[in-house]
Amino acid sequence: MLVEIELLPLLLMAIAGFLVSLEAGFRLGQRRLARSDDREKSHTNALQGATLGLLALLLGFTFAMAVSRYDNRKSVILEQANAIGTAELRSRLLPAAQAEPAAKLFLEYISTWLDYRAAGIDAAKLQAIEVRAAGIEAKLWNLAREATTADAHSLPAGLFVSAMNDVIDLHEKRRRSILDQVPAVVFYLLFAVSAFALGQIAYSSGLTGHRHPIANVLFAGIIALVLVIIMDIDRPRRGLIQVSQDSMLRLQETLQAPAQ
Repeated sequence: MLVEIELLPLLLMAIAGFLVSLEAGFRLGQRRLARSDDREKSHTNALQGATLGLLALLLGFTFAMAVSRYDNRKSVILEQANAIGTAELRSRLLPAAQAEPAAKLFLEYISTWLDYRAAGIDAAKLQAIEVRAAGIEAKLWNLAREATTADAHSLPAGLFVSAMNDVIDLHEKRRRSILDQVPAVVFYLLFAVSAFALGQIAYSSGLTGHRHPIANVLFAGIIALVLVIIMDIDRPRRGLIQVSQDSMLRLQETLQAPAQ
């Protein structure tokens, strides 16, 4: 699939495809040069403007979609770090029989989610980490159940149960934020409209008999770069633009720091 290709090869492929569109459009325009008139040139210019407008609209909407998903991933990681931190603090209010193992489990849980980001696109690793995270959640939930069984009216136990509910809910929310991406068909459409728009530009150049190579090639390169950047923002597990894990790392450092 197009969205699975690495960014640099994808950029080069897009530029190559757009150059082919430019060349094909110019040659078609040259063939029509002798038979064209002012009405045809006017119509071609109008169609070119409409196509470029459509391309700008599609690029704007797709960029907004990708950025909104990127912002959502940042928010989810921050929410998850806050939820884990809150649950860990509340676990300290539990009896020692539950508080001590909970402290170790929370550190392991944070490390698991950091590993989840580091796993990249390795499906086997991701599945194993998901299972590991669910196992730690089950152990923490058992500690919560032990605390409530020992004292059903315990306020610390009730607070811990509420915090653990949030932690478990954010597991699925984090997973869904990774899977929530701009549909691949949208990118196929963008590349197709871009190629058509560049072909229209070159066709107009062919009707005038002037190629304008530098301007056309530079424009093709810019369009290809914009498309690839949008895809980079949208792909959370590959590429250069990645969501920061600083909130998780800071939480890990805080929990690992010796008690004052």
